Amino acid sequence: MSLEAFQLNGKNALVTGSHKGLGAAIAVALAKAGANVGCHGRDPTPGPACDEVLAVGRKTFYFSGDLADSKISSELIEKTVAEFGAIDILVNNAGVIRRFPAAEYPAEFWNELIAVNLTAVFRLSQLAGRHMLQRGTGGKILNIASVLSFQGGILVSAYAASKGGVAQLTKALANEWASKGINVNAIAPGYMATDNNAALRNDQDRSRQILERIPAARWGTPQDIAGAAIFLCSSASDYVHGHVLAVDGGWLSR
Repeated sequence: MSLEAFQLNGKNALVTGSHKGLGAAIAVALAKAGANVGCHGRDPTPGPACDEVLAVGRKTFYFSGDLADSKISSELIEKTVAEFGAIDILVNNAGVIRRFPAAEYPAEFWNELIAVNLTAVFRLSQLAGRHMLQRGTGGKILNIASVLSFQGGILVSAYAASKGGVAQLTKALANEWASKGINVNAIAPGYMATDNNAALRNDQDRSRQILERIPAARWGTPQDIAGAAIFLCSSASDYVHGHVLAVDGGWLSR
């Protein structure tokens, strides 16, 4: 296999939740590999990812919307196709986390997390998958799961439930679409130094406990996800279907 298998020249991608953090790193990595990349976030103004995509000579756009609103999913796919002419790669990265004891977990937060972290992932995949099936040229769908797709976590019952669902949805969609040339896979990040984990990193005892368990002895960074994303969005992974790839510094092997 040549390095060309990891190139994305001529491909059109959408990365949700790419205003900052993991999504921004993935969007920029895909652009550097050759793809046009549409960016999305809840913030009304674009983040730095769009500028970085343009800087490497690729097309981009920014779409603001809360994926808890069901209509945003269809608008995002429509916008991508309108801007680029097609969608070849979908990265479902957008997600939220709310920490509460299970006995006190607010219903509105449960509903929000399931809507954004799971229902929107299905709806976006369904719409992008429908487009890919109609074109008949295949495509790549990459979901961002979590190590909590495998573990229960603490104070994160809704998040763990939603990310467990993402892992199973990845496998279910792969079973239906693999024979059609559509690869559906997921990355399960470990403990990453992003805004979502700011509370954990600021809790000295909990942060110490986490670091003591990670064989790599450090929190992950958004850039640690980039290589795995390029692999799973490129032709290098054409025979990889329904896989959940842990990028966790060895956390799950402990």
